[in-house]
Formats: sequence, structure tokens, C-alpha cells
Amino acid sequence: MKKYFIITVDTEGDNLWNYKKGTTVQTENSLFVQRFQDLCNKYGFKPVWLTNYEMASDDRYVEYIKAKEEKGLCEVGIHVHAWNNPPLYNLNGSYFGNAYLIEYPKDIMYEKFRVCYELIKEKFGHPPVSHRAGRWVMNEEYFRLLEHFKVRIDCSVTPLVDWSTTPGESVCGGCDYRNYPMNSHFIGKTLEVPVTIRKIHLTKLGDWKHKIKTFVLGKIVWLRPAMYQLNDMKVLVKKVLKSQSSDYLEFMVHSSELMAGGSPYFKTDKSIESLYVNLENFFAYVKKMGYEGVTLQRLKKRIVKRINLDVALVPVILLIA
Repeated sequence: MKKYFIITVDTEGDNLWNYKKGTTVQTENSLFVQRFQDLCNKYGFKPVWLTNYEMASDDRYVEYIKAKEEKGLCEVGIHVHAWNNPPLYNLNGSYFGNAYLIEYPKDIMYEKFRVCYELIKEKFGHPPVSHRAGRWVMNEEYFRLLEHFKVRIDCSVTPLVDWSTTPGESVCGGCDYRNYPMNSHFIGKTLEVPVTIRKIHLTKLGDWKHKIKTFVLGKIVWLRPAMYQLNDMKVLVKKVLKSQSSDYLEFMVHSSELMAGGSPYFKTDKSIESLYVNLENFFAYVKKMGYEGVTLQRLKKRIVKRINLDVALVPVILLIA
């Protein structure tokens, strides 16, 4: 069985964790995407730059990534941050979080998506076909929206994670994905490719009570270097390989995390250098484990080809039987 490695980059403005409603979003992290793209090139991996409105408006980012995409080195998808994506609309909510796209009236929801979609189409010369929702929240209406715009791939689902207590602006929480499938599957015409998240059991550093708790109860781990240690991510990869539960790994990072001060996680140049040491180590490990770098578009084509092959084999099997 072939094994695929997908790198997804939520490509967005600087340090949106500290965003205040009405403030101008900066996009200086557009100057730092080259280093990450170069690292991906080194290992034959092809990142998917899931691009939001402000980044698609930054010609520095567009010029660089468009040239790489034209060479087949990456993919540009769409990532909508509803709260600052035009047209602006006041929800008059009572919660303190940034708004989910699904909070808006249907016509505003569609128009916000359309504006970002058309900007990406204009700047990159093609419509995006891959997507991740801002703040990870999807519902039936959102999937109908994706079908309307012929966006055929989504990667918003985070298995084992419950966002239901993470407030938006007018709702108290997002999606509960704790019992959601971990592997790729179709929802209508849309291929859902969940982020690789598993519960792992290992002995952590610390006192014996903490070690026992971590080993017995387990720990939920993503392939997300801003929040999880290198060793934890490697253990996750080993678990997926051992269980043969999936033919892909999906890694995620924010573009702003690639710049010192662009996120709460990497505030200094020294922390960025440590990040890149870990990225180099992890990418080399994934390559050693036999994973092939693909974009979301390429993964979908291979899944559809496999399904068609399976369907074609059915009459042959029946005939032999």
C-alpha cells in the first residue's frame, strides 16, 4: 500500500491569536514562506497553502507561491476567516470569540466565501479546489456551499477533538469531532481528508503519577509542531503505520508560525531555528518511513482511481466466482 504525506499550511495574517475586532491585519509572514517551501522541496513534499483573504491580497506572497505552484511544487487552496473577510457584517454577538462562517445568514455566508474564492481565482489564475474552514467548523450548509463552488476537497475535520466549548461571536461553540471518522471519505461530492490525530500512550517525563496517567489514559496528538513535541509526532506516525489504519498522514502548520513573533508559539528567532531543526528531523523521518509527498488534489485523484479500479474488478471477480 502506498503511503502519502500531506502538508497543509493555514496561510493567514500575523498573530491572529491576538486579533481585535476592527484592527488591521498585517501579513509580514509572507516574507517567510520561502524557507518552508524550500524545506519541503528538499524532501519532495508539496505543501498545500490554504490561503485566506488578506494573504491572497499580498502580492509578495502571491508572486512567490504562484511561481512554485506553476512548477508543480505546491497547491493553493482556500481558507476563510469569516470575521474579517469581506463583506463585513455585524452579528451583535455576546460571546468573545471570532465568528465562525456558519454563524452568518446564508446569503452573507456565501458572499464571504465567494469574495475570497474569486480573489484567489484572479490572483493565481485558477479557482481553488481544496479548503479548510477557519476555526475548523463545518456543517451541512457549509458542505453545500463547497459543492456550489465546486471545491471538491475539505480538510477541516479534527478527529477526537471537541470544539463545542470554543465560542464564536454569536454561538457558544463549534463542532464536536470526537466520534468522527479518522480516514478520508466522501460527503456528497466532497472528499473529506481529516487531519491526522490519534491518541497515543507513552511514558512522559515528570513524576510517576504523571507518567502513569499519560500511559494509561493516553494523550491526543496532532502532526502539529507548534503544539506537540517531535517525539510525540514520531510515535503518532509509528502508530498509524503499525495499525495500517490510514494510507496518509496530514500535517498542519500556520504560515504565521514560520515567522518570529507571528504566533504565541514562536516569539523569537531562536525559537524559529529550533522549529526548523524539528521540521527537518520530522520530514527526514517521514521520508525514511516511505511516505510520498502529495497535494490534496493529487490524493483525491489517486483515491478516485483506486475506487474506479475496485468497481471495475467487481464483474471480473463475479465472473471468476
